[in-house]
Amino acid sequence: QAQLLESGGGAVQSGGSLRLSCVASEYTYNSYSMGWFRQAPGKQHEGVAAIERDGTAIVYADSVKDRFTISRDNTKRTLYLQMNSLKSEDTATYYCAARSGVFGPPSYYNKYALLPGKYDYWGQGTQVTVSS
Repeated sequence: QAQLLESGGGAVQSGGSLRLSCVASEYTYNSYSMGWFRQAPGKQHEGVAAIERDGTAIVYADSVKDRFTISRDNTKRTLYLQMNSLKSEDTATYYCAARSGVFGPPSYYNKYALLPGKYDYWGQGTQVTVSS
């Protein structure tokens, strides 16, 4: 069972940047599809970005496109989320998640990779607060 630990959250002003990291304890990390999700107070989990096991497929939520970049370093069992041009509406607890099964063809990936219910393991979250 994969254990995930996020770091890198904090408080920044609008327009600022943060880089989140998520380290996986599981040695089979390379076989997991990974994703970043966030939850603001009173709201449901929202998919932010996801990346396939080999990094060849990536999908972003429309709200973060062109501002956030997801990447992974399989040699370090680490997932990253570079967040630029942060806005107050990005304020949330950010979670990384891992899926042990495959999504299927690219059409399936684009459709399902940002759905929280498709992931098996979750980290504890890291808080991001953006002030205007």
